[in-house]
Amino acid sequence: MKKILTLVLPLIALLGGAFAGDMLRSDAATKSADHADDAAHAESPPKDKPADHAKDDHGEAAKTAAAVFSFPGQFFVPLARNGDMGAMMILTLSLETTEDQLQMLQTREHRLRDALLRQLLIAANTGAFDGNYTTEARLLPLRESLLTAAAPIGDDKISAVLIEAIARQGG
Repeated sequence: MKKILTLVLPLIALLGGAFAGDMLRSDAATKSADHADDAAHAESPPKDKPADHAKDDHGEAAKTAAAVFSFPGQFFVPLARNGDMGAMMILTLSLETTEDQLQMLQTREHRLRDALLRQLLIAANTGAFDGNYTTEARLLPLRESLLTAAAPIGDDKISAVLIEAIARQGG
């Protein structure tokens, strides 16, 4: 029994240390990304260009204030393994755009939802929600693929896909 403990205890300590190191590494990456975002937002716009307006093709000032289009319902993504649905991902998504594009996105809501759900199903089938799916290293490619899927429907006026809530139910 003592021989088994002398082998098992160091193995448990090694696994615990590796897990803790992985958690610290992902927290440090998230914090550094947050600091980079804060620094980017702290920069002031150039003095020769106004911060709130930009010129469009007709020379008129266009609204560029950021706005968020929120889907009225959540996205439900089944996680099927070996023919059995063992779990379900539930996500609340929003799209970052400009104020003048909100009406257009509302009229295309069903097409946007279809494109995003299609991409979420692809992500689920390729293992994006396996293991620790909440790390930034796992969420960044998911956000990018969702943006790539939504951009053509939103006439490339969508600047970001925001994951407001994410949860796994079951298995």
